[in-house]
Amino acid sequence: MKLEFCESNDTVVGVLNVRLVIRSANTLKDKRRIIKGLKDRIKNSFNVSISETGALDNCQYSKLGIAMVGNDTNYVQSVLSGLINLFHRLTFVELVDYNLEFI
Repeated sequence: MKLEFCESNDTVVGVLNVRLVIRSANTLKDKRRIIKGLKDRIKNSFNVSISETGALDNCQYSKLGIAMVGNDTNYVQSVLSGLINLFHRLTFVELVDYNLEFI
């Protein structure tokens, strides 16, 4: 049996890091509820992995790391750009900064 391996340029990994402000959160419990709902919404609507990666002990700030793996750079960029647009439209969080990179 002969195994064939994919070329390394067949795989595209897009990583989106966002910094958010949650002005309506007064406690960590409020923040966790809002972030959990946001993460669930994103997971259900987009084919991405998402995790809170920073500002864990601050009730009004959050950093999220979002990753997507695919074989088409344009498609991965389109999905992650759509997420940036979603963050801009949300009223319960404010997008402060983001960084989009491809590996």
